[in-house]
Amino acid sequence: MLAYDEAAAQWHAAERARLSGLGRTPAFVDGQIAAIAATQQLTLVTHNHSDYQMFDGLTVVDWFE
Repeated sequence: MLAYDEAAAQWHAAERARLSGLGRTPAFVDGQIAAIAATQQLTLVTHNHSDYQMFDGLTVVDWFE
């Protein structure tokens, strides 16, 4: 299990602020998931790639393709 730690919380806050400023506020839990993956240098594997494509610094792969 990977923790939503201080680094993830800071990344999440910065990305949420950036995206909200662009009028694209993501779902909070999607931001948390993205933050954990991004700060751990992991690839996020999901079929809902559209929920995560707006995040900077996040690698997303569609498991269905």
